[in-house]
Amino acid sequence: MKKIVVAALVTLAAASSMAAQNNVGSCGWGSKVFEGKSGIAPQVLAATTNGTSGNQTFGITFGTSGCTQDGVVSSSWKTAMYIDGNRVALARDAAAGQGESLDVLAELMGVKAADRALFATTIKSNFATVFANDKVAANLKSVLAANEQLAGYAAVI
Repeated sequence: MKKIVVAALVTLAAASSMAAQNNVGSCGWGSKVFEGKSGIAPQVLAATTNGTSGNQTFGITFGTSGCTQDGVVSSSWKTAMYIDGNRVALARDAAAGQGESLDVLAELMGVKAADRALFATTIKSNFATVFANDKVAANLKSVLAANEQLAGYAAVI
């Protein structure tokens, strides 16, 4: 009995940590069943559904359950941490439309060389929106999503 309780707690802790990071993903039964729901409970249930049944792994392997095989593994936490940790330098460079911190951000986000100038000028021209409050990452995501050429980069934030 003690082993079952420990196993349940470990499983719950793992699912909770995934849910807190919103790592449900965009495919698998869990993400489809709980699509549009917010809060920790739906995220835990979606992650548990995908994790315990193995349907997300199967879906990625065979292209089912809303999964594709051409996906790219990305990490938005690095970008968000960089933005939070360098907000002042980013604000200075964004106002100027150029600078080292803006270049590093573009690099972290995987902005192609051909899009770098547009990336910098878009952030500069939307400075008031991006730095309107302490939600710089979310604001930047919205600004990039609104630009047809840069919308793909919004997913990395």
